[in-house]
Amino acid sequence: MVAATDWIAFALVALGMALTPGPNMVYLISRSISQGHRAGFVSLAGVALGFAFYMVSAVVGLTALVMAVPLAYDILRIAGACYLGWLAWNALKPGGASPFSIRPLQPHSDGRLFAMGLLTNLLNPKAAVLYLSLLPQFMHPERGGLLAQGLILGGTQIAASLLVNSVMILAAGSVAAFLASRPTWAMIQRWFMGTVLGALAVRMAFDTRR
Repeated sequence: MVAATDWIAFALVALGMALTPGPNMVYLISRSISQGHRAGFVSLAGVALGFAFYMVSAVVGLTALVMAVPLAYDILRIAGACYLGWLAWNALKPGGASPFSIRPLQPHSDGRLFAMGLLTNLLNPKAAVLYLSLLPQFMHPERGGLLAQGLILGGTQIAASLLVNSVMILAAGSVAAFLASRPTWAMIQRWFMGTVLGALAVRMAFDTRR
């Protein structure tokens, strides 16, 4: 069983990470604005499945295999960097729109929404690294089965992500309206988001396995 102090500490770390903007949040907000709250929550279900995949993989040791094979890790790393770069370009290109802006996007089916949410998460190899490096710090063999501890901690991280992103989905329209009435703030937000995503893409592209 996970000690209460360890669980609280891990929950705070997970909440802090969930509050940090990233590809998942950008996609969920964009989809919620363009297609409604329901589409955002269907996409969020895909994101949650991606987290569950990495969590189970880390707990049972499969993620360690991916990290041990340079080619497998590099494929995920480069794919993730390209995706982040594409998001950054869409924010920074001339005439680019803020991820909070309402865009005339063609509605997607539930299946495609779910798949895109899952893909957004799986294309970020840092999720795998996160579980592999963070979970062991809060798991102690003397407190019982490591599998149960890992599932509890991983479930906590997924719950924190679901909570934060659910709030963002529900508030997406309000944020968009605020930015629409304040063009300067919208421009600052767009450039800030694009710069952050671009920096993350470069860092991920040149990152090396530790």
